Amino acid sequence: MLRRTLIALAALASLTGTGLALAATVGQPAPDFTLKDAAGKSVRLSDYRGKFVVLEWTNPGCPFVRKHYNSGNMPATQKDATGKGVVWLAVNSTEKDSSDYMEAPKLAAWMKDQKAAPSAILMDEEGTAGKAYGARTTPHMYIVNPQGQLIYAGGIDSIPSARPDDIARATNYVKQGVGEALAGKPLTAAATQPYGCSIKYKS
Repeated sequence: MLRRTLIALAALASLTGTGLALAATVGQPAPDFTLKDAAGKSVRLSDYRGKFVVLEWTNPGCPFVRKHYNSGNMPATQKDATGKGVVWLAVNSTEKDSSDYMEAPKLAAWMKDQKAAPSAILMDEEGTAGKAYGARTTPHMYIVNPQGQLIYAGGIDSIPSARPDDIARATNYVKQGVGEALAGKPLTAAATQPYGCSIKYKS
């Protein structure tokens, strides 16, 4: 646990230190993609044009992801958004050869056990969608507006730690951003620093 936390924080530091730019840029069109959901059905991002969409990069093997699921924070954030008509797509870009890889049925079962409420769970084993967005960590969050424009990219909240106790003190950037966007307001924080475990992409 400690080793994985240190690796994740090292990845965060390297992102900051190198100034690595995201492939998807806030204020620009969100890259379209087509992925299979956990049931094998094709899901295309542009099919949801006309609605707000939250994209969540996830990996149940990551302690930062478990922090937000085990505490109920991610499921609650999902339900808050979907209850307002927002589409929530959870994307797993972990490659099949990784020890963290979870097959679609097992990932769906894990989400169910966590009482999660994404609109769909998408498998991105080839990493095409993740790389198009420049997703680097789990979780890594994005919000797309009804016009297909990216309006948020970054972390789930303002405290980059694996400690559940920090959730109550943190600003939930996704919940805040969704609320502001639905109210027709500009986002207070449109781009923040993501934190978590590095995504295990296919090389």
